[in-house]
This record gives sequence, structure tokens and C-alpha cells, in this order.
Amino acid sequence: MRATVDRAGLDPQGRLPKVQVRRVRKGDLAKVRDVMEQTFGDFLERQLGTRPRQAFGGAQYVHHRWLMEPWGCFVAEEDNSKIVGAALAVTWGSVGILGPVAVLTNYQNQTIGQQLIRAAQEFFEENNATLQGAVTYPTSPKHLFLYHKFGYKPKALTAIMSRTIDRTPAHAAAAPAPAKPAKPGLNVRRFSSLEETKKKATLARIHRITNAICRGMDVSKEIEIVDGLALGDTLLLERGRDLAGFAIYHTPGVSEAPAGALYVKFLALDPPHRKVEHLVEFVGAVEALGQELGVQRVILPVYSRYWVAYSTLVQCGYQIDFSMIRMQRGKQEDYEDPTHLVLDDWR
Repeated sequence: MRATVDRAGLDPQGRLPKVQVRRVRKGDLAKVRDVMEQTFGDFLERQLGTRPRQAFGGAQYVHHRWLMEPWGCFVAEEDNSKIVGAALAVTWGSVGILGPVAVLTNYQNQTIGQQLIRAAQEFFEENNATLQGAVTYPTSPKHLFLYHKFGYKPKALTAIMSRTIDRTPAHAAAAPAPAKPAKPGLNVRRFSSLEETKKKATLARIHRITNAICRGMDVSKEIEIVDGLALGDTLLLERGRDLAGFAIYHTPGVSEAPAGALYVKFLALDPPHRKVEHLVEFVGAVEALGQELGVQRVILPVYSRYWVAYSTLVQCGYQIDFSMIRMQRGKQEDYEDPTHLVLDDWR
């Protein structure tokens, strides 16, 4: 059954109701989630001809992002009573990530989306985010033009890729070889297993990796919220005493992982360790974790300008579920090195 969308009412003088943008409060969270689901459900229904049962496949974005970055979450409220739009924004150090942005269908074309983005831009400026980015639908002129108004330029595609985890018993005669464990000399462990006193030092080592990829980038808040709320965990790829890479992943529940999937939000290998075989081994470790957790598939996003990483996933059997286009503005917009082994999702 198609969800209904309330129509914007007129006041006694025939004017549109007043809409104000403010920051999200705790009591707004469920309503913001509903606005996101309803708006994107409407959009996908128009695009696909059928309404998805869940707009994000069970993935959730609102609650933990608000806990992580409450000052970057905004709502548009009609007459101080009804939430009709919302925008979420977070900062990864010097990088600002905008989205999702949603306005209920029958409240669109009234500059509400622009007001929400403007509020997020002010938040980025307050926090000195010199590179700002978002992703949107490459086939939607309306979305592309909205971001263009704020100086965002379309860059390259982000491919959301996945692979079904093979569950054939290892002893079966026709069974393919299971994912290989990390090579000798490489060790994988979980951030959550570290003593609290060692977590801070590990975050500093991770920051050195992200800073080498993009100056000022810092995903510590993402790692801490995943750890603190048990949304998933962060895998650490170690070679001796060196941290060779890390992968922030979400598991199904109240996280950004769709139902039945292990979802990697950010994976990076330290540039001195950027060997394709290391990425293959790390992906194998993620798949082994998925088998252990009992999920049906692993989802890995990759920005196509990281061409070596993209090509490696294709060789590992990953297929594109759908693609989004990355929009960027700011001084460092061309920082990407196509040889960097990075998997990241700016949704």
C-alpha cells in the first residue's frame, strides 16, 4: 500500500505555512526517520514504478548520526508543529559529508531543501571543513541542480557493490575455496578487543592513514560511535607493529547495514602498504567475518576514481548493486589518487 503524503496547507490568507529550520532534538528522531523513509520511498516509487518495502533496505541513518554529530542535524518544521524535511551532516576532520537530505514530496519546490543545505553549509564552515561532499542520484536532474546551486560539482560514480557469501560446507567435494585468512605477517583484530587505554593510540594511528589519503581527514568519530553503540566494529590490519589498514563495518540492526548484510563504510590501506594482495586479503577477512556472523552478503562501496580498488573488487567477484554520483566543493576537491586502496561511502 502506498504511503500517503500530507499536502501543505494554506493559512486563512491563502499563504503557504511558515517553515523554520532548526537543529534536531532527541524527541524528533523517530519523525526524522519517517520523513527520510517516506521521501525516498516516494522517489524510488517514481523511478522504479513500484514502491520498495523499505527505502533503505533496513539501513538506518538518523539516531546514531545525531548522537555522533548533533550540531550537524537539522529539521524543517511547519508552524512549529510538523517536521516536513531533514538534513544530516557530519565532519570527518577537514571533510564535511552532507546527507541524506529529504523533504516530503508535497513540500518540495518551496526552497525548503535549499534552507536545509544552507544550514549544513554553515555547520561545515563553523567546523573548518575545507572539502565538502555529498552523493546523489546521477539520473535525477532535480537533485543534481539542487547541489549545483551550492557550488557542488559532479565528480565520479560511487559503486555500491556486493557479493553473496558462499555457505557451501567446506568439506563438500565441489565447494570452492573459502576466503583465505590474512597472510603470515599480517594479523587482523577488532578495535573493540583493545584495552581502553590502547584505543586512543590506535585512533591516532588510523588518523595518520586518513591524513595521508586526504589532508585533515579524520574518521575517529565514526569508529567511536560504532564501538560505543555496538553498530558493528572496526577491523585492524596489522603487519608486525605497523597498522597496515582498517575497515569500519556495520552489522544489521540499528546501523547503516541493510538487512542480512555486513556493510563496510570505510576501508583504507596505509599508502606505504598499498599492495593489491593486501586489499584482497583484507576483503577475504571481511568475508570470513560475514560467514562468522551469519549474514548473506557483504556490501563494499568504492569510488570509481580509486580505480585500482574498484578493479580489485571486480576481480574478487563483486558486482554493482547501484551507483551514485559524488558531488564535491572546496579547496581539496581533486585530492584522490587512483592508486590509493580506499573503499568509502559518502551517503
